[in-house]
Amino acid sequence: MTATDVRPSPDAEAMQAAVAAALRTVDANIDAFGDGYPADTTAAGHYPRRPPTAGQPAGGNVGWTTSFWPGMLWLAHDLTRDGRYQRAALSHVDSFAARVSNGIDLDTHDLGFLYTLSCVVPADRTGDRRARDAALAAADHLMSRFLEPAGIIQAWGDLNDPRQRGRTIIDSLMNTPLLFWASHTTGDDRYAAVARRQAAALREHIVRPDGTTFHTFYWDPETGVPLRGETEQGHADHSCWARGQAWGIYGFSLNHRHTGDPGLLAAARTCADYFLAHLPADHVAYWDLEFGDGSGQERDSSAAAIAACGLVELADCLTGATRPVPGDAADAARYRAAAGRILRSLMDGYAPRSAAESNALILHGVYDKPKGVGVDEGNLWGDYFYLEALTRASVPGWNSPW
Repeated sequence: MTATDVRPSPDAEAMQAAVAAALRTVDANIDAFGDGYPADTTAAGHYPRRPPTAGQPAGGNVGWTTSFWPGMLWLAHDLTRDGRYQRAALSHVDSFAARVSNGIDLDTHDLGFLYTLSCVVPADRTGDRRARDAALAAADHLMSRFLEPAGIIQAWGDLNDPRQRGRTIIDSLMNTPLLFWASHTTGDDRYAAVARRQAAALREHIVRPDGTTFHTFYWDPETGVPLRGETEQGHADHSCWARGQAWGIYGFSLNHRHTGDPGLLAAARTCADYFLAHLPADHVAYWDLEFGDGSGQERDSSAAAIAACGLVELADCLTGATRPVPGDAADAARYRAAAGRILRSLMDGYAPRSAAESNALILHGVYDKPKGVGVDEGNLWGDYFYLEALTRASVPGWNSPW
């Protein structure tokens, strides 16, 4: 990499322009989707309404990504303090309350993603009782997926499905904050105890000795014996799926914030150092870190956006440590600088140039390359974490939903 390849961190003018462009897209999508939900990814650059499935109509609240839409609305409110964004975000509470009370598409650990952004935020910020009750019900349902004595939360599917039984995935680190919130809200440590065991199991087994991560890992659900690591969305079982590594940066940092466990902080640093050492010249990862410039493979802008947020979270953990060690301050500065370079690259090279080009906030994401799903498209989680990265950089003392 030459000096000309290094993008500087965003300056105030560039940040203001990027935020304004993102908010214009959010505004247009409020008009387009209202209380409904976009699909997981764009198709030829534009989000359609979520297809009808699981007995729900087009635009219905099914799948693991729907909460990223109200999550973006809350971020828009954080950026502007404009009450119309809060009203738009609150309009989704009824849908999420109905989803959990009616048992619609709940066989997933992603209840943490779904209910943290859609219901914990309004419960904490506005005192919305229905949102609080729905989030606690979701936390109870997530607890039902905890497998003793393996000490893990099963990721996907019916608990009796032999293909899914005993499997957890690195994304689960982003779902445990719902459980920490439930313990804080109720005073019942059962929720946090499960979250602590889940994070510890992943720290022990999903991070490889070389600093890479497995996407998924299996335990024997009856004996608790760790079995094997695999991938679902990465290039190969032995490779390092970029989005999973980004989840590791952010997720281990978040779990450290909730627990103070130094082993989780060390895992976050390990994930971060490997991720940063395997970025291409423009700092936006290819969809698997096995690939680099000249590979002809696609980027995953969503992995970059997640990592940008996670690196700032990690830096905050280091600077806020009650017992800092030599090198913490320097590493925190290094991680913040890297987050700034990634964000600047997304702003300059991955945001759409116009609404005609796309109604996503950032382009060139990858959902599931092995299955050919959402390849080189925008996606809801990429949009959310890009807007979160902009918010972190723009709003001093921002109040994280996680």
